[in-house]
Amino acid sequence: MWTRALQRQCNLAQGRRSLGSWANLDAVKMSEANPAQAYNLVNGNWHLPAKSKSIPDPYNGEKFVQVPDPQANEVSEFVKSLKAVPKTGLHNPLKNPERYNMYGDICSKAAIELRKPEVADFFAHLVKRFSPKSYTQALAEVKITQRFLENFSGDSVRLTARSFGQAGDHAGQQSNGYRWPFGPVGLITPFNFPLEIPALQLMGALFMGNKPLLHVDHRVSLVVEMFVRMLHHCGMPLNDVDLIHGNGKVVGDILKKAEVRSTLFTGSAKVAEILAKELKGKVFLEDAGFDWKVLGPDVSNIDYVSWVCDQDAYACSGQKCSAQSILFMHTNWVQAGIEDQIKSLAAKRSLKNDTIGPVITWTTEAMLAHVDKLLQIPGARLAFGGKELEGHTIPKVYGAIQPTAVFVPLKEMLKDEDTFKTVTTEVFGPLQVLTEYNDGEVDTVLQITEKMHAHLTAAIVSNDALFVQKMLANTVNGTTYAGIRARCTGAPQNHWFGPAGDPRGAGIGTPEAIRLVWSCHREIIHDNGPIPEGTALTQT
Repeated sequence: MWTRALQRQCNLAQGRRSLGSWANLDAVKMSEANPAQAYNLVNGNWHLPAKSKSIPDPYNGEKFVQVPDPQANEVSEFVKSLKAVPKTGLHNPLKNPERYNMYGDICSKAAIELRKPEVADFFAHLVKRFSPKSYTQALAEVKITQRFLENFSGDSVRLTARSFGQAGDHAGQQSNGYRWPFGPVGLITPFNFPLEIPALQLMGALFMGNKPLLHVDHRVSLVVEMFVRMLHHCGMPLNDVDLIHGNGKVVGDILKKAEVRSTLFTGSAKVAEILAKELKGKVFLEDAGFDWKVLGPDVSNIDYVSWVCDQDAYACSGQKCSAQSILFMHTNWVQAGIEDQIKSLAAKRSLKNDTIGPVITWTTEAMLAHVDKLLQIPGARLAFGGKELEGHTIPKVYGAIQPTAVFVPLKEMLKDEDTFKTVTTEVFGPLQVLTEYNDGEVDTVLQITEKMHAHLTAAIVSNDALFVQKMLANTVNGTTYAGIRARCTGAPQNHWFGPAGDPRGAGIGTPEAIRLVWSCHREIIHDNGPIPEGTALTQT
């Protein structure tokens, strides 16, 4: 009799065999002995440049993927492809409007494809191979993408691009507002959500009539290549998207030479500002987030709140732009034992089930050095963690630390600029700052949130209506949860996700976000007469 493990392996193998021909790799078997090969896509043709680079497996360092490494002298076809796109786009409300319906059909077919258990499993394994996270977290990324595609099936694409009419001043005059594409656009996304972020933004760009050059962090970009191949399988024209792997500098050169009309960038604040300057401000940004959570004065459901705090700080090893970076604990919560409960939950995270794992952009040494820097602040203490993971094979190019929290006294945070900068430095890994406040220090908390530069997500954990009202009225974070179930990390397909307080701020996932990021307003005024007899044609 087969063991359960063997039966499970056989079931997965059977599922992989039933995948469509678009899935040209095995997400589980990729290894140094059996490496996968990624390809660039331009003008409907998959191809390789002269050079490729090896990507190390985040778990063991094996060179398990080869990705194209195009050089500056090899990208003329990408520039040519983008330059061939008119400013009026591939479609707009007055040109090729049947393409709105086409993308509604593509979404329907792609959603059905992702609903297949073997396809969802394929993408979940692919995601976690490149961007280490638990299978549950990886599968959630697939499900959000699938639900998004369902949402935009049928007529939803053209409804997103809906126009409006306004009565004029006289008979025969009417003004109409249209959502107009930019034409050639750039789309650059990070490593941490290698399917969800590029997939949702890519579809939004296509819905509105643009032709995007898609670039995802080369360490994970094979994931979105598989998604693009699946879209081709579902009817997307081969020429509608160009995909380039490789380094960001080459991509930046393409965008400048092609003079793209707009670029969406999701990633670090430093790179975002460089890109904004190089592209002359023609950008939308969803950059770094040092995200905060405030536990209000009313204590309840402490087991649930502790669990959410642990999830917000340490799921995906803290590698979410919405991860809980600082936790303001009201004295009532401290006295109720919230810190000990979070510590207990964090201690249960393990490499064995991927609830803690490799950190892609911060090395172990860099994260622990930041912990040491925090501990130099007067009154600071290590709440828990602060050590390298034990018994791991994660290569040194990545990071591997225990879930970590450092307590810093509230009064110390505003003492000087250097201290504030240290406290509010976003570490893209399993590290957060804890602090305590009382009823008389709510304004100090607000002073700290006001002084922060990034305003992506926030959570106000309280059912105290007056407290919540004060916090909401005096903060700006673009995606803010409020109530006893409030969290920081929530970017599903059913609500806006994006920063606030910056005119370049981008959103994702909703019709409003798509219209903002991937289209501009065009007003057309029809004035057909009749011209009244006897109209005085007086010069003024």
